[in-house]
Amino acid sequence: MSNSNIFGAKPYQFWFATGSQDLYGDECLAKVAEHSKIIVAKLNESGVLPYELVWKPTLIDNTSIRRLFNEANGDVNCAGVITWMHTFSPAKSWILGLQEYRKPLMHLHTQFNQEIPYDAIDMDFMNENQSAHGGREYGHMVTRMGIERKVVAGHWNDPAVRKRMADWMRTAVGIMESSHIRVVRVADNMRNVAVTEGDKVEAQMKFGWEIDAYPVNEIAAYVDAVPAGEIDTLVEEYYGKYELLTEGRDEKEFRAHVAVQAGIEIGFEKFLKDHDYHAIVTHFGDLGALKQLPGLAIQRLMEKGYGFGAEGDWKTAAMVRLMKLMTAGVKDAKGTSFMEDYTYNLVPGKEGILQAHMLEVCPTISDGSIGIKVCPLSMGEREDPARLVFTSKEGPAIATSLIDLGHRFRLIINEVDCKKVEKPMPKLPVATAFWTPRPNLTTGAESWILAGGAHHTAFTYDLTAEQMGDWAEAMGIEAVYIDNDTTIRGLKNEMRWNQAAYR
Repeated sequence: MSNSNIFGAKPYQFWFATGSQDLYGDECLAKVAEHSKIIVAKLNESGVLPYELVWKPTLIDNTSIRRLFNEANGDVNCAGVITWMHTFSPAKSWILGLQEYRKPLMHLHTQFNQEIPYDAIDMDFMNENQSAHGGREYGHMVTRMGIERKVVAGHWNDPAVRKRMADWMRTAVGIMESSHIRVVRVADNMRNVAVTEGDKVEAQMKFGWEIDAYPVNEIAAYVDAVPAGEIDTLVEEYYGKYELLTEGRDEKEFRAHVAVQAGIEIGFEKFLKDHDYHAIVTHFGDLGALKQLPGLAIQRLMEKGYGFGAEGDWKTAAMVRLMKLMTAGVKDAKGTSFMEDYTYNLVPGKEGILQAHMLEVCPTISDGSIGIKVCPLSMGEREDPARLVFTSKEGPAIATSLIDLGHRFRLIINEVDCKKVEKPMPKLPVATAFWTPRPNLTTGAESWILAGGAHHTAFTYDLTAEQMGDWAEAMGIEAVYIDNDTTIRGLKNEMRWNQAAYR
């Protein structure tokens, strides 16, 4: 399974803007245009970039620069502008355009030729190919203006440079999509729980998220209105797609429990579409007229690209939706999900954290077969809910936690290594993952706790810490990285400095 067919993913493009000037005449400008066209064509042909790169005419003055940036602002398909200073471009010409620009920005610090042409180089070549000069002039101006941007240096044909450009495009889409995310809260926050709370007004100001609450029975009415024929059709889809783990239950009773989840999936999705929501929060303590805690239904909605957070956790729900959109179309995607820390394995050499939730883990992260189980749930006081059960893939991933510190937000990003558990867990009727946080369990767990990380995470195999950190910087919030380079002393110092920087 992958995130390739995420609902709501848009056909974004990125514009390629080349800076120059007219000091060296029309022949030089013709070569500038030729070079930038070749770069754009080759980058698009590479198959590495996840979105189309659109060539734009060379920018040589205040008027053309300002016009391009304002056109980019007004184009709904433009997710960002990549700028390249081919020659020397007087940076004061960029001021008004940059002041009015409102979308993600990359400075690609490259040049057309990879190697100095030692035998042929002369002053004409030097004047025409001076990205090392022009890029610094432009970079100084953008820094002086305090504009957040991504700087990528290196030759445009280098696979590492192309990969960084591709990664940034996904981050830029996350920046663009953040302002479109709408979360519906079914009921409210779990009683007396701190970390799932937060300032929803500040979140809308900072990230653009709209977070609205509805009485649970208003949504349950959508579930009750689902025609029996639609439920039967979806149950047949379940039965054809997943392994049925009845474990001695009466088959008719088992199917009836599964059908309840089918009705919830259809009803919830209709409500979400009718009201234009992209993420949903539920709470086992307030289920109203729902017959079961939404389990299989939520797992399926996440697979389609909806965000989810449990027990009122709207921050994680929005982050899961955001990361689903950022990973849309990733080749050989391994998956993105809501997740929760549960219990440790502290055996030396085998340390790790068992991850799961009561029910709601996205099947995009599954490895191997996926089964349906119907099992009791001690919380919620409803009938036994159906859920999908599986184990997750192995490999590197990141777990993120967005927290509200009262006066500001912080994004915590932990690189982790997902593994298989040593033995089966036949009595655990939920989907699971098992990972060891970097740099190791002890430092990783201590760092997470010192940073204030939540027990819920937005988890993915398909994004990097750098990508999520770039998103945080674009949002103007602090990012705390926990990775192979982390030490407790260094982390504490970094957070002290950040406390001053992010007041």
